[in-house]
Amino acid sequence: MKMPRSAKILLVEDNSGDEFLVRDAFERGRVRHELEVVRDGEAALDRPRGLGEYADTPVPDLILLDLNLPKIDGRDVLQTLKSDNRLANIPVLVLTTSSSQADVTRCYSLHANAYLTKPFDALGYEEIVDAAESFLFSTAILPPEGSMRH
Repeated sequence: MKMPRSAKILLVEDNSGDEFLVRDAFERGRVRHELEVVRDGEAALDRPRGLGEYADTPVPDLILLDLNLPKIDGRDVLQTLKSDNRLANIPVLVLTTSSSQADVTRCYSLHANAYLTKPFDALGYEEIVDAAESFLFSTAILPPEGSMRH
């Protein structure tokens, strides 16, 4: 039986502590993955589009997006990603400290696939990763590698 390919996950996070907790949670998870991190909104748009230093990189299967980012705000990143026909079908999970009802409403109106507030401990991150893995990588079927182009 052929093993499914590794899931390509893009984490858009400027806080190295939060990056560590997400990375650790995925390492403890059960899904084969490649986690890539970008630290600002500009890179969050360039990476999935394959622009600049990201030429010849595969389109991510999942984007975990912080909202409060340098250069380009995460809300604007979400709006741009979801309005690009080539990228709109990539699941985007907003993972942020903001519990503002205005942010929740806006992100869902921009077609975020989920809105999650950052947990306070490693266990909370593991629960988020476990839920994402269960749905996106166990229940859902990923397209064959290379089938989605920039």
